[in-house]
Amino acid sequence: MEYSRRKFISLIGKASLGSLILPQFLMSCGNTANPTTSFNSTSEERLIELKNLVLKGLLPSDKDDLVLANGLNYHTVIKWGDKISDTDTFGFNNDFNCFIPFDDDNPKDGLLWVNHEYINPLFVSDFNYRDYENPSEYRTIAQVDKEMYNVGGSIVRINEENGQWKIVENDPHNRRITAKTPMQINWDTPIKGKTIFIGTHSNCSGGITPWKTFLTCEENYDSYFGETEYDEENVARHRPSKSGWESFYDYPPEHYGWVVEVNPKDGKAQKHIALGRFAHECCTLYELADKRVVAYTGDDHNSEHLYKFISSKPSSLKEGTLYVADTVNGKWLALDWVNQPILKEKFKDQTEVLIRAREAAKLLGATPLNRPEDIEIDPITGNIFVSLTNNYITKDFHGFILKIEEKNGAFDALTFKAETYKAGGEENGFSCPDNLAFDLSGNLWMTSDMSGSAMNKEGKPYMPFKNNSLFVIPRLGKDAGKVIRVASAPKDAELTGPWFSPDGKTLFLSVQHPGEQSKDLENLTSKWPFDEDNIPKPAVVAITGDLIEKMNKLNQIEVS
Repeated sequence: MEYSRRKFISLIGKASLGSLILPQFLMSCGNTANPTTSFNSTSEERLIELKNLVLKGLLPSDKDDLVLANGLNYHTVIKWGDKISDTDTFGFNNDFNCFIPFDDDNPKDGLLWVNHEYINPLFVSDFNYRDYENPSEYRTIAQVDKEMYNVGGSIVRINEENGQWKIVENDPHNRRITAKTPMQINWDTPIKGKTIFIGTHSNCSGGITPWKTFLTCEENYDSYFGETEYDEENVARHRPSKSGWESFYDYPPEHYGWVVEVNPKDGKAQKHIALGRFAHECCTLYELADKRVVAYTGDDHNSEHLYKFISSKPSSLKEGTLYVADTVNGKWLALDWVNQPILKEKFKDQTEVLIRAREAAKLLGATPLNRPEDIEIDPITGNIFVSLTNNYITKDFHGFILKIEEKNGAFDALTFKAETYKAGGEENGFSCPDNLAFDLSGNLWMTSDMSGSAMNKEGKPYMPFKNNSLFVIPRLGKDAGKVIRVASAPKDAELTGPWFSPDGKTLFLSVQHPGEQSKDLENLTSKWPFDEDNIPKPAVVAITGDLIEKMNKLNQIEVS
């Protein structure tokens, strides 16, 4: 099926707003019936050049550095602790990145949103869990306050001058969203007696909306305020968190685990209850012709599920229906309390269904999946790509990318086909796929998410892959379909949040949790980015170079 320029309004390929509109020429390169596009001589020369482009990838590396393939270079845009204003500093463990230019005609000046997923107390609050048999007894409110400040997200204005991306210090847009920022819920029914929740944390991946706001997703929310669990008699009990924030602040677990929308202009945030509560990795939107919105989101946990929300009103993330995937039979199952008798038996209303979405999904017969993480839409075919990172329970150590083809290419369809697009393992040279991004030519970029506790460890299945990496799967050329390593992360680190600038010439990328396995400040496993204090620091880098420009070259071809 062919997809026109007008159809791709938002969130295609993490390539920012500049590539959300599909170049018409790409349709001749995809799975189209009867392609008729012809190229002029200049275009043919460029096409031949791309087809003859051979990428020289990296070998696996365990070096403590951000290592890039030939044709790429990087510079640091911002790192943990950097000042973004007179009152705020950049948070810890940056993950998802999203850049929105102020003006579509100027791709080099705009706002960068960055998630701050979680903290390492050793660096953030000077607290080492390894020093105490019962660490929760020795925590202080001052330490917890530091930790709450360093999660959430940052908005910073950045622009490019002479090939270098830099933050605009003290720009009025620069601000922090933290675990103490009040935010409204986009729902009519209070949850645990509140319609305003305090803060956001555990922010993993995200997305953007057609109306140019940021989406940030609360993933492992139970790490900070625990979780409410129910036994067979439907009796609730509280499972404590690892960090013990609930000992200092009485915020219910039900206030976390949501998709959060942030307005870049004023920093106001709201939580979208209709999208369900679970360990959201990301939220990828598609706007239908009638302005209704389809949102894909996954539950990044072993044997959890893939979800899709279809709005019933234009530009709404409130009115509509949340579905969960039965990938075996290719069906979207409605988490609809009114029309699903089995849900009425278990839950008192639709709000409780959404709060306890995991339980509701299982009652409906949703397919358990291996940690659904990032979700992206192929800008050429319209297929949905889902990273299924791994699952020790099912002995799927390397994961795979799942491809979903909605019936007749309709994103609001309720049936689909599902198959493996690319399997992890030594044969394909990667393990544990995580974040995905399509560039302007439809090449697929992918990061890996091997645990620091298992990387480079004898006897573990990840030894051949060494450090986490960034890969590209070319669309065309001699290497089409191959998985090619183009960057290797520092020790213990994970590369996350790939996002292309609107002109495709810069790839923003997070280097998250370098040195995470450090036992103490005297025994650091990483010193990247090699500051004078030698403390490892999460950072956002800008990757540029001839290789990226060549990979995006098809975007410049004009169709005759």
